Amino acid sequence: MKYVNPNTLGEIEERVVAINRVTKVVKGGRRLRFSALVVVGDRDGHVGFGTGKAQEVPEAIRKAIENAKRRMISIPRTGTTIPHEVIGEFCGGRVLLKPATAGSGVAAGGPVRAVVELAGIADVTSKSLGSNTPINMITATVNGLMQLKEAEEVAKLRGKSVEEILG
Repeated sequence: MKYVNPNTLGEIEERVVAINRVTKVVKGGRRLRFSALVVVGDRDGHVGFGTGKAQEVPEAIRKAIENAKRRMISIPRTGTTIPHEVIGEFCGGRVLLKPATAGSGVAAGGPVRAVVELAGIADVTSKSLGSNTPINMITATVNGLMQLKEAEEVAKLRGKSVEEILG
């Protein structure tokens, strides 16, 4: 894992992806709480996501932002896109991420778009292959982004030069 200290980064943006009302049935009736799912990023190769739960919506969002900042990771990029195609998986969620040509924009829906945009990836194509639950999709996307490797890293692992790998 490539966790990053959020204090060393510049301005961090937050985006609320989902807010759910959760109830717990107790002897005296129902306990109502709110669950928030938030993605944070600096649009420069660093992104994280987190969840928070509280009795009030703003408090749940604040908790989720704190959680997301603690779990920020760095992502390798090639220009404005990702280095190679990857499939991220988590539980029932599977997300395919493909590099796109410069200027084509982010072709992704909902939760995946939030993660990719806040990571600073401007050109990418994605497809959800499994569950469309926001938490599963976001975790699968981050899982896929963590699998990305730059050409220099692969060349070093194989004991070859970058030119030999890229052809």
